Amino acid sequence: MDEIKRIMVKHIILWTLNPELTEEEKQAVKAGIKAGLEGLVGQVPGLLEVKVHIDGRLASSNADVMLDSTLESEDALKAYAKHPAHVAVANEKVRPFTVQRSCLDFEIL
Repeated sequence: MDEIKRIMVKHIILWTLNPELTEEEKQAVKAGIKAGLEGLVGQVPGLLEVKVHIDGRLASSNADVMLDSTLESEDALKAYAKHPAHVAVANEKVRPFTVQRSCLDFEIL
């Protein structure tokens, strides 16, 4: 029997925190971003996996936080962007504390 290949979507975000935050504030903000975004699994339809990387950053980096998420489809990604739980996390835990955002969305098998 042929194996059915399912195309999913990766949604990768890199954020740079506001440099005016103290180190203690940055640690608290990163923990809040991680808890908020990873907590969306099971709340947002089509959101399969979320991993927020906040530790182990090397000095050669020019971003502070990385979101690595997997969604069922491009339509699921579009719905995720507007989902009230996601918007709340973005508005309360991410946007007030970040100064730069880069995004890469792509299909995977």
